[in-house]
Amino acid sequence: MTDWLSPEEWTAVRLSLKVAFVAMAASLVPGIAIALLLERGRFWGRQFLDVLVHLPLVLPPVVVGWFLLIGFGRRGPIGSFLAEQFGIVFSFRWTGAALACAIMGFPLLVRAIRLSIAAVDRKLEDAAGTLGAHPVWVFAVVTLPLIVPGIIAGMVLSFAKAMGEFGATITFVSNIPGETQTIPSAIYTYTQVPGGESGAMRLTLVSIAVSVAALWLSEWLARRMRGRIHA
Repeated sequence: MTDWLSPEEWTAVRLSLKVAFVAMAASLVPGIAIALLLERGRFWGRQFLDVLVHLPLVLPPVVVGWFLLIGFGRRGPIGSFLAEQFGIVFSFRWTGAALACAIMGFPLLVRAIRLSIAAVDRKLEDAAGTLGAHPVWVFAVVTLPLIVPGIIAGMVLSFAKAMGEFGATITFVSNIPGETQTIPSAIYTYTQVPGGESGAMRLTLVSIAVSVAALWLSEWLARRMRGRIHA
C-alpha cells in the first residue's frame, strides 16, 4: 500500500485510523454509562440529556465544529483553561479532530448500547440481586456480557463515523497536512485541484476497504460473543 499511495496519502490514512481509534476508545466508557443512565435511570432532566446526546445527529456538522471552536479553541473558556493549566490544546491539532469525531459518533455509540441494554432480561439481573450480589457486580458479571454485541456494534458505528467525519473536523481543526488532514479532508483537497481525481479515487478505495473490514470484524466478534453467552 505504501507504493500505491503517495507519502502524503499514507500520512492521511494513518492519521484517520489514529483519530478514529482514539475517538472510539475515548467514547466507550462514557457511552456505556450514558446509555445505562438513559435506559434505566429515572430522574429530572432525563429527556433533556437524551436530546443533548442525540443533538449532533441532527445539527449540521459545521455547527458542531463551530461550537467546538468557540468552546475548546485557544481563546475559548474550556480551551484556554486546559491550555494554561494542563498544556492540552485541541484547536488545529489531531487531538481536536479526535474530539470532534468522538462527539459526532457518540450518539450512534449510545444508541446501539442502549438498544442492547433494553433487550436484556431483567429477571437474570433480579436473580443475581436476590443472591446478595451488589448492583455493580450484577452489571459486571450479568448485564455487561449480555450487551457486548451492542457495544461492539456501537464501537464500529463510532469508528466508521470518525473515519468519514468532515464538516465538524475541518471547521474546528482546519485541513493541515500531517496534523489534521484525514482521509475526507484529503479527498476534498484533491477535488479542488486539477488532476486530483486519481488521488481522490485511491483514498476513496482505502476508505471503503477500511469500512468493510471494520464491519466484517464487528460481525465476527459479535458472533463469537453470542456463542459464548449461549454456551
